[in-house]
Amino acid sequence: MADRVTVIGWDGSPLTAAARSALGAATLVAGAAHHLELPEVPPGAERIRLGSVTLAARRITGHRGTAVVLADGDPAFFGVVRTLRAPEFGLEVEVVPAVSSVAAAFARAGMAWDDALVVVAHRRTLRRAVNVCRAHTKVAVLTSPGAGPTELGLLMEGVHRTFVICEELGTEREQVSVVTSDKAADHTWRDPNVVIVLGGNAAPADGPGWIAGRDPSAGPRGWTLPAESYGGLAGEGELEPLRAAQLARLGPRVGDLVWDIGCGSGAFATEAARAGAGVIAVDSDPRACARTESNARTFGVQLQVVQGAAPHVLENLAEPDVVRVGGGGAAVVSAVADRRPQRVVTHAATRDEAELIGRDLTEHGYEVECALLQSVELDTRAWTEKERSVAFLLSGVLPERTT
Repeated sequence: MADRVTVIGWDGSPLTAAARSALGAATLVAGAAHHLELPEVPPGAERIRLGSVTLAARRITGHRGTAVVLADGDPAFFGVVRTLRAPEFGLEVEVVPAVSSVAAAFARAGMAWDDALVVVAHRRTLRRAVNVCRAHTKVAVLTSPGAGPTELGLLMEGVHRTFVICEELGTEREQVSVVTSDKAADHTWRDPNVVIVLGGNAAPADGPGWIAGRDPSAGPRGWTLPAESYGGLAGEGELEPLRAAQLARLGPRVGDLVWDIGCGSGAFATEAARAGAGVIAVDSDPRACARTESNARTFGVQLQVVQGAAPHVLENLAEPDVVRVGGGGAAVVSAVADRRPQRVVTHAATRDEAELIGRDLTEHGYEVECALLQSVELDTRAWTEKERSVAFLLSGVLPERTT
């Protein structure tokens, strides 16, 4: 095992005295090509081109001597430090930090970033990163080859955002470009790069923030809100008790894409967006689409509203994680199940309809639950019944994708 491992962050600035001292004593140096070309790297040191951090960690573990790992930005922020400190390697590391590439990107843009979300995009997480960009007004994306500005722009079709693309920060080839998301695929971008994604309708700020990233306390309390909050509801399928049960079963979260089919007033779509998920709200009625957009603006959440009749309109939508079917019946539920979302929730007015939908979901491989929900609203001035509603709540979960 290496006698000493020092991780040095590099942001293009001259190396600190501590970094120069560690490099001068190194017998092994790992880093990207531009790191290994630094004049401070000892000529006699073994050099490792840093591709896989895991492979480099194994080499360092077997090295007898002093090792240095050079990494862009702050190596402890989505960087190499986590891998090097993994129990399988048993390495104790010292860290010489630098300005993170995210901080540098926002500095180049002249913007505050305490209210930004930061995500990492590679081939496995690209879709989730895109969903965060759909749902939030300020996101920094740490990209990777095959999951860069071009791919982000292509997957955000139908959602307008501005990209601030910062290429090769800290080098002589550094460049900052501003393009709209639909134009990102028209260019070839150099790695490494950071993309700041901006746009959408932000909720009005109450003053300086108190927590980095998305404020979980923003907006009114409650997972679901009364009908009056949305200017009255479009149908019985949007009543608050049913919405609350549907929301609980779907559990939308940051990084998810939710479909709300038959969105009505947009109450459910707005509440899913308040949970941090990306949302596509679908309805064939232009008035419903307009109400949904209006309610989204009121609550400062980001929605993509698509007007059209399901199931045909669903064919070209981005892949969902969870889906609420508020209208369209068994045919729409079946079309949704063909797309294999993790969870599906809907409701039925009769037991026969519930059984038909439940059987179809079961045939698609979903584990199905059904409950009869009855709610009675009371007038608390006289404690008399005001309104009664009854619905069969159906939910389906793919066994292999229960999280």
